[in-house]
Amino acid sequence: MSVRGRTLSIGLVLTGVLVVAGSTVSIPYVALGPGVTINTLGTYDGAPIYTFAGEDIPPAVNENFGDGSHLNMTTVSVTDGMTLFGALGLWASGNSALVPREEVYPPGQTTEQVKEENAKSFKESQNSSEIAALTYLKYPQVIYVGTIADNSPSYDVLDPQDQVVAVDGVQVADSAALQAALANTTPGQVVTVTVLRAAPGGSAAQKDLKVTLGKNPDPAAESGRGFLGIVPQMRPVAPFTISNSLAKSDIGGPSAGLMFTLGIIDRLTSGDLTSGHYIAGTGTIDTSGVVGPIGGILMKMIAAKDVGATIFLVPADNCTEALTRVPSGLQLVKVAKLTDATTALDLISKGETPPGC
Repeated sequence: MSVRGRTLSIGLVLTGVLVVAGSTVSIPYVALGPGVTINTLGTYDGAPIYTFAGEDIPPAVNENFGDGSHLNMTTVSVTDGMTLFGALGLWASGNSALVPREEVYPPGQTTEQVKEENAKSFKESQNSSEIAALTYLKYPQVIYVGTIADNSPSYDVLDPQDQVVAVDGVQVADSAALQAALANTTPGQVVTVTVLRAAPGGSAAQKDLKVTLGKNPDPAAESGRGFLGIVPQMRPVAPFTISNSLAKSDIGGPSAGLMFTLGIIDRLTSGDLTSGHYIAGTGTIDTSGVVGPIGGILMKMIAAKDVGATIFLVPADNCTEALTRVPSGLQLVKVAKLTDATTALDLISKGETPPGC
């Protein structure tokens, strides 16, 4: 065989190996692309996203917005187990980004563990959005257990979501009342903390729980007083419960917080926050209404545009990235807190232009 023939043969073999490897061997990357969008004013699997049960439910929850009202949450799709050629195909489409797999699935964690963490943060996002919405609507505040430190006297006895009702029969309405109820206690004393704890199905049951008080580890704290070991929080409470049908979905992560909050506010108030516009957005939210940044902003904007959105609510800290690739016809609105979003929607309803990125 001639030199040219041998070179050609070797080249064909190497090409064949590359083709086989490129089409069968997985690479350590995942592709992020536009995911599903869901209207928080609509339904999921045939059920309304939000349902309400209990007393004094505002009549506004029965308003029918029709197909013209959209407050869509947006998501990012993740494609794992890709071959080299499959990854190149997604990248070439222009609607996907390749990132190292470890950025989505950290080393030492299984795929199932990552899904569980995402589901947990999704549930926490729902809780934060409900608190933020009820606070915005000025529902009355009550005291909750809040944060419980590891090894605290209340650890494994109380729950952060417990509403504190009384201590040894003394009614507790706020943090000052809680401190007063503990004023004459001592370390080692057993007190009865009465709480309202949410039960499956959304109802709440009153429980009397025994806590053995400890000694406050803070040197500056008043010595000799019993230490409950919680950081109580004031939160709004409504006479009805709010259920989110997406709690049973496989969607994860905290980035739908802002849109969940706006959906609750719109359902509980008369009128239409969207004024008939197709609005989508993203952003985490904390209980005080602060909107935080998220990942995959470009993919979420593409997803929003693909379903017909014309306005997209962008967390302020994501604006710089969002401006690098704005889908044609999609108006970006900058939001750093919940009131930025509600003010922007009010301006849009009046035909005015809200602050953009």
